[in-house]
Amino acid sequence: MTVPGDSGIFVLALVLLYLAIFLIFGVALRPNSSLPMSRRRPDVPTQTSHLTRLTDQAVGALNKGLKSRGTGLLTQDRLDECGLKKEPGDYLIMAGVTTLTAAVVGFFLGGVFASALLTLLTPLGLHLLLNALAGRRRRQFDQQVPDTLQMFSGGLRAGHSLLRAVDAAGQESQPPMSEELGRIVNETRIGRDLGESLADVARRTRSEDFLSISQAIEIHREVGGDLAEVLDHLGATVRDRNQVRGQIRALSAEGRISAIVLMALPVVMFVGLTTFNDLYSRVFTATLPGYLMIAAAVVLLTAGGFWLSRIIKPKF
Repeated sequence: MTVPGDSGIFVLALVLLYLAIFLIFGVALRPNSSLPMSRRRPDVPTQTSHLTRLTDQAVGALNKGLKSRGTGLLTQDRLDECGLKKEPGDYLIMAGVTTLTAAVVGFFLGGVFASALLTLLTPLGLHLLLNALAGRRRRQFDQQVPDTLQMFSGGLRAGHSLLRAVDAAGQESQPPMSEELGRIVNETRIGRDLGESLADVARRTRSEDFLSISQAIEIHREVGGDLAEVLDHLGATVRDRNQVRGQIRALSAEGRISAIVLMALPVVMFVGLTTFNDLYSRVFTATLPGYLMIAAAVVLLTAGGFWLSRIIKPKF
């Protein structure tokens, strides 16, 4: 026998599922050409659908609101740090669609509790994903700094100007170094000071080595001297630092693996027990003590994860 209330909830969840699928394939994953139609075919009048105009207005309003606020978890600087090309409004819509989809899937799999839990965990997972992308990009950038210094000094010894040496190094490098150096060249060509562009790259990538490069170049512009020789010495110092950094990562690898196991083991055990024994899931998802225990577990796991991250992240 079907209960009317349950039927209404099921229909609502089904509508939300169709809405999430529509937003994923019609808005978030909508193909976006690199050049607008007005530039590719100027003789053809542009025709946009109502959905396209609605999406563009929503993205524009989100971007305007995020820019007026100035600071936050999702800003253009944050996306640049992660190496993502679109604007914050686009990714905010994607995050909303992903959260809605996770909520609907959680409702079909585990009911209201699973839906609420996935609704809370999905934005946290997206935030952690941005942190992982930013960390990987910073590591790749730091590994490319010594070779870039060598190309700088080689270009200067060949008789090129500093900006021409930066341009040549950007063309010979791989991302993310090529992207950052290309940005420096483009900003300098439209009138920005070279020292400001170099310092901005060091801030965006959080690279102490590249900050040393920008400071060395700025000092050379003020007092003069043989910049190629200075960059050679700086490159040797950076290579030694990278070698020490690699040794530290190798020595702390056991601690990182232990931290991952300790954080994942309670979650895996809980999922396994609730999957094979329905009594556990009913205790945790249908009673007030179960809710309190889950909340306490989340708080303790968060505190323990933060503590472990500080232990396995040495600074030198």
